[in-house]
Amino acid sequence: MDAVFFDMDGLLVDSERVWLEIETGVMARLGAEWTPEHQTHLVGGSMESTIGYMLAVSGAGVAPETVREWMVTGMVARLTDGVDVMPGASELLDALRAEGVPVALVTSSLGEIADAVLKSVGRDRFDAVVTADDVTRTKPDPEPYLTAAKLLGVEPVRCVVLEDSPNGVAAATAAGCAVVAVPSLLPIERAPGRRVVSSLTEIRVADLRTLVAS
Repeated sequence: MDAVFFDMDGLLVDSERVWLEIETGVMARLGAEWTPEHQTHLVGGSMESTIGYMLAVSGAGVAPETVREWMVTGMVARLTDGVDVMPGASELLDALRAEGVPVALVTSSLGEIADAVLKSVGRDRFDAVVTADDVTRTKPDPEPYLTAAKLLGVEPVRCVVLEDSPNGVAAATAAGCAVVAVPSLLPIERAPGRRVVSSLTEIRVADLRTLVAS
């Protein structure tokens, strides 16, 4: 196993509820309601797709740039106050670093939002960080994970991706990586080269090595 790549929202940190809170507030400013069902359409997607969907649902004539500012400002403000790490994520991250396994954070979120999260989690715990600002195509395209592999100088087929969304799993699989999926808002099916668990507390470094070897 050459490296392990962590997704951020819903996998590393419990930020999906923060997204729901901010999206609900933005939609109220757009004169429409927002529900958890709406949010499921956007899990693991880009900011652009989120804004486009919100404007389509609301029918509001607000410029996308304005909605983007509302979203980013709201998320950064909330995340700067701190964010909870998902069960087992911090322990697994520490175990990987203790064994000298390179680790990257790979997220479809913008760099500003990732920076706010990393202030709580610790940027120095990652050997590389890839955000939406670093790629031309976000998940489910494989580019984010291929970019992370290139930054670390490793082969994707010898890496494991930790994900919580179908979009993220699709990106990792397309990149050639093995996958551990911890479904959050949407179900994820079992498949060759993929292990599905309810929490990262079920995963040890040895499990990741076994997954790559298989």
